[in-house]
Amino acid sequence: QVQLVESGGGLVRPGGSLRLSCAASGRTFSTDVVGWFRQAPGKERECVSSINWTGGRTYYADSVKGRFTISRDNAKNTVYLQMNSLKPEDTAVYYCAAGPRTLVYSNCVGADFGSWGQGTQVTVAS
Repeated sequence: QVQLVESGGGLVRPGGSLRLSCAASGRTFSTDVVGWFRQAPGKERECVSSINWTGGRTYYADSVKGRFTISRDNAKNTVYLQMNSLKPEDTAVYYCAAGPRTLVYSNCVGADFGSWGQGTQVTVAS
């Protein structure tokens, strides 16, 4: 099973940017669908973005479309989430997750992803 480690979270002011990284170890996940999810206190986990195994197809939740960009570098076994124009409502713990190549990446359902990282906190506040 692949192990995932997120990094890059932190405290940022509204309008600022962060880049999250999801590094995989244990095996390559170059053929996995990878998703970024987030969970704010008192709220359900939601899918933010996902990317298919080639990196050629991506999905974004409406709430982040135009502000976030997902990408992957399979040579580095890493997936990124560039977050721009951050808003206070983006505050949450962000998780990356990996699932089999056959996943319909655009569905981005958490239960379909078998491997999860421990999460990284993103706080957007002035």
